[in-house]
Amino acid sequence: MLTIPEFLHDLTNPALAFLPRAFIIAVLCSAVCAVVGTHVVVRGMAFIGDAVAHAVFPGIAVAFSLQVSVLLGGAVTGAAVALAVAYFSQRRTVKEDTLIGIFFAAAFAAGLIVMSRIEGYSATLTSFLFGSITGVPSRDVVITACGGAVIVTAVLLFTRPFTIVTLDRETARALGYNVLLLDCLLYLTVAAAVVLSIRTVGNILVLALLLVPPATARLVTQQLSAMMLTAVGIGVTGSAVGLYLSWAIDIPTGATIVLTLTAIFLVVWLFTGFRPKAETVKGTKPLKGRNRESGDPSPTTEKAAR
Repeated sequence: MLTIPEFLHDLTNPALAFLPRAFIIAVLCSAVCAVVGTHVVVRGMAFIGDAVAHAVFPGIAVAFSLQVSVLLGGAVTGAAVALAVAYFSQRRTVKEDTLIGIFFAAAFAAGLIVMSRIEGYSATLTSFLFGSITGVPSRDVVITACGGAVIVTAVLLFTRPFTIVTLDRETARALGYNVLLLDCLLYLTVAAAVVLSIRTVGNILVLALLLVPPATARLVTQQLSAMMLTAVGIGVTGSAVGLYLSWAIDIPTGATIVLTLTAIFLVVWLFTGFRPKAETVKGTKPLKGRNRESGDPSPTTEKAAR
């Protein structure tokens, strides 16, 4: 088995230029997904990541058949499904997770139909389904870095309104927030993070990057900002260790990263499983949005989101 010093030597070997690119993009994607995934986990909308990951499938297939950027194709369909879920969920007559399941199934079915019309199954398309991190070109590293910076900036700027909507949607409306717009923005950041990360672990396993680091962080901290930072640390560590193990043992990189993150989650869960269970993450406990007598928005909700 390859030792860590040997792996570090390979990272600086000019003949293995693809390896440092793989390392950089793995770290970038894990950090971006951890930031976005924190809101996904806290809001209890884990299924949206899986839905968007499958929703990009028809876009990728169409883009491949037209010989255009598969990244662009996936982004278009992922954004379309994210916006559709955000819009239809406003009426609340059908639960959000049910809507996600409906659109996810429809998008994946559309992808299968498109795939059936493509002559010859290409390795390029396969890489987006199962990941091909060692084949990522330098251009994609730059795109991921720039796109990731935009996504993280958007999430950090809107963390407070995102949290208020998570606490109580009616209170958020009473405070003057556009809930539909905030839902669309959050879903679009999820879609963007998924599209950027498909190259790392593939369409099928990308959900793990969104959920496992924040879920692990939630075991050790009950404060939102601390959870986000911890999730980034866990995601980056898991991706780096996973890349090393896959290179040392010669096994698939995406799957190894996912298993490494899962192992970290299980270890943390074992060490924290005997503590008294925390009721909720600070700043995310459901609160009544209005004072019963006055009908004014609850000041506690605003305070909790700060």
